[in-house]
Amino acid sequence: MDIAQQEIGEITQTSVKSPAIELSGSAALLEALIVEGVDTIFGYPGGAIMPIYDALFDYKDKLNHILVRHEQGGIHAGQGYARTSGKVGVVFATSGPGATNLVTGLADAQIDSTPLVCITGQVFAHLLGTDAFQETDVINITTPVTKWNYQVTDANEIPEVIAKAFYIARSGRPGPVLIDITKNAQIQKFNFEGYTPCNHIRSYRPKPIVRPEYIKQAADLINSAKKPFILFGQGVILGSAEQEFKAFVEKSGIPAAWTVLGAGAIPTGHPLNVGMLGMHGNYGPNVLTNECDVLIAIGMRFDDRVTGRLDKYAKQAKVVHLDIDPAEIDKNVKSTVPVWGDCKETLPMLTELIKSNDHSAWLAKFKEYEQEEINQVINAELNPQSGEMTMGEVIKQLNDLTHGEAVIVTDVGQHQMVACRYAQLNKTRSNVTSGGLGTMGFALPAAIGAKFGAQERTVVAVIGDGGFQMTLQEMGTIMQSGIDVKILILNNRFLGMVRQWQELFNERRYSFVDIQSPDFVMVAKGYGIDGKSISDRADLSGALKEMLEHKGSYLLEVMVTKENNVFPMVPQGCSVSEIRLK
Repeated sequence: MDIAQQEIGEITQTSVKSPAIELSGSAALLEALIVEGVDTIFGYPGGAIMPIYDALFDYKDKLNHILVRHEQGGIHAGQGYARTSGKVGVVFATSGPGATNLVTGLADAQIDSTPLVCITGQVFAHLLGTDAFQETDVINITTPVTKWNYQVTDANEIPEVIAKAFYIARSGRPGPVLIDITKNAQIQKFNFEGYTPCNHIRSYRPKPIVRPEYIKQAADLINSAKKPFILFGQGVILGSAEQEFKAFVEKSGIPAAWTVLGAGAIPTGHPLNVGMLGMHGNYGPNVLTNECDVLIAIGMRFDDRVTGRLDKYAKQAKVVHLDIDPAEIDKNVKSTVPVWGDCKETLPMLTELIKSNDHSAWLAKFKEYEQEEINQVINAELNPQSGEMTMGEVIKQLNDLTHGEAVIVTDVGQHQMVACRYAQLNKTRSNVTSGGLGTMGFALPAAIGAKFGAQERTVVAVIGDGGFQMTLQEMGTIMQSGIDVKILILNNRFLGMVRQWQELFNERRYSFVDIQSPDFVMVAKGYGIDGKSISDRADLSGALKEMLEHKGSYLLEVMVTKENNVFPMVPQGCSVSEIRLK
């Protein structure tokens, strides 16, 4: 992204300015947020951002501020809100440790293309560079993990900078933006002439020019293909192109598989949806990647967890890659035909040129591999006849009760892969997880934000016992806000994913993965959240039903088998066709 980190740039604004009124920089910021349609802010006050919080006192009827228990919880909540609502998440934090506590969430949002605007307070401008109390160089710290950042030292800059921040965060390939505002700029009065959202910045091109000749070349490849295969990612969802994508898939008749973040772009049960790609994805999509003749990648970035060994990845296939970010095309996998542009625009153009087709014989190959995976892996995971409960059977029964209508928010680890593999998702924006960064502790605060972003939907946070202990203090946010989040802890008494690798590749040398946990139900009750813990299979369905029907938040701990592994699995350093079923 060619945007100078330290320059405002030229912004094109279209509306007429209002008569000037004298406002503080803090009040001007809040006025800007209201015009941008912000309804919810996640934050934590402190000395350097106190003037903004003082101004917020007068805006409580217009802006809903959610007091989190840690700034990392705040930014993950902002991510969850953005992912379910499709809007820009907004986060407030103070200077120094408040700002640095945002860094993990910024990195997570950057790699997962989540639109955020984070506002941090900063020491007075005349103290910059003096190592003042709670001063950090937040601009240089966050430059690698933001789409754009800027430090405001004069209140007159605030309207223009905030307009640019929201435009950059939401346009093109979305991402996080951080605006650092010195305390003097927050206090300073200036002539506020109204706020105008931004729709253009000179030298910033969020959408590349669509080239019709490449659309035609892509269509020709697809029309001549005998064994074409579609890989789709979150770009379909971020581009609000679900209907356009569905039309393309159904006209082409091509089997389609999804990345973790692409889940839900078309319903899980769609007849052409053949499953999940990647390290713990489904058997057929992985093996047949190396047998297809044309690979059509839409809104995905060929992450290493999807490709395995690049030098053995789809070498036989011609590759069509549709993406809004030109930097992703040819970055990992060389494309035969690059299709730059917003897939909401390019997919209908492509759909118009392709022939209606039926690839039923090719689709049958996926079904053969699916049946083998069912026989060797899925049946035992979803329908165990004895022993301790499995994660898979918990997700299966959750599906039966939610009918694929819930928002599923997952943390990181074995439970994440199991939930992503088996959760039924009938609606878009139903899968909220930390994909690229793999941030443990993500799920609980993200679920809070997800519920604020989709208050009419049931939100279930599926969390491991390890990740839950990283951010469990955010139950305090649930307690104070009164939000209704269902917390489902799958407790295997291990850091399960690391343990699985140690078992398979380190001769069962279990080094510091056996984790002890508190009584989660008692901890939850301390925060006013009801709950229970079960270990008997006979109690599972009733306990899940009780959780879902409970009025308000609820924590259900399910004790699952300790040393169960997630399969299939592509071992690191192997090709996708070397996927293991056991």
